[in-house]
Amino acid sequence: MTLLIPDTLRSWPWPRQLNPHYAICKAESSAWCEGFRAFDARAQKSFNRCDFNLLASLAFPLLNKEGCRVGCDLMNLFFVIDEHTDIAATAVARQQADIVMDALHNPRKARPSGEWIGGKVAQEFWLNAITTATPTSQRRFLATFRSYLNAVVQQAEDRNSGYIRDVDSYFQVRRDTIGAKPSFAINEIHLNIPDEMITHPVIVRLTNLCIDALIIGNDLCSYNVEQARGDDGHNLVTIVMHQHNLDVQGAMNRILCLHDNIVDEFCHLWDRIPTFCGPVDREIRTYTDGLGNWIRANDQWSFEGERYFGKEGLQTQRTRRVTLLPRINGHLDKEK
Repeated sequence: MTLLIPDTLRSWPWPRQLNPHYAICKAESSAWCEGFRAFDARAQKSFNRCDFNLLASLAFPLLNKEGCRVGCDLMNLFFVIDEHTDIAATAVARQQADIVMDALHNPRKARPSGEWIGGKVAQEFWLNAITTATPTSQRRFLATFRSYLNAVVQQAEDRNSGYIRDVDSYFQVRRDTIGAKPSFAINEIHLNIPDEMITHPVIVRLTNLCIDALIIGNDLCSYNVEQARGDDGHNLVTIVMHQHNLDVQGAMNRILCLHDNIVDEFCHLWDRIPTFCGPVDREIRTYTDGLGNWIRANDQWSFEGERYFGKEGLQTQRTRRVTLLPRINGHLDKEK
């Protein structure tokens, strides 16, 4: 069966951008992450081919080298957590989440011997991040990262119980499991935006629209490999298929309509970003421009990296066509 992946960004005004420090930050962050030996050799090779440093460098194109490195480390940390919690029992996922939060709140405390490696990765990430991050971005990162981890535990519970959500309740959980909110805190790693401005209704709505666009883009691209390994319960395509009694292509087409509405509203609100008559206006514009760029970055990485389409990503981006993979036992063999 051939699927046509909808081109959700066919009219998106933000172009592809890449941080000029990508190459050096990739080398540094990859070596750093690999040094923890969080995976066996085969899994590490597959992990490296995904190139999460590319995602960070596309998502944070304007940050200086220090900020780009923090972004790369964060993307690698996210996927260390995801790869381990994706196969964990709910209680184990909860324990891993608590370890990570303890490490973030106590970055200089020695980690216990024999502890899950995610705690050490999180601790070293945060020790480096706080050397360059503003106090406001640090505070928002910690708050949103806790929400992300709690949602990851909920995802594990849903997966282990075989629970398929409806669209509304899925978005409620997915808006945190996608990790966008702590990532946006890195958008403002060198900014000082007061709470009353970041919580302005227009800014909040733009942020939420961006998150929903990221969910849709990610789930459309990841669906094929996730369904192949039987791990598609936490994917919008599966949710829409179940709720509306549609086949895969019908669900994807319906999701495209949802994304088109998001694009229209985002661009409409972009012209209505409030002004506060001061230097913070430039920071607000920097932050919201980063939201628009994030949507482009996530889409580009989905095809330029090898996580979802292997070495056929750029061709898939051009043709939008993929062959539905057969289901297999266990995880999809990413070497193929």
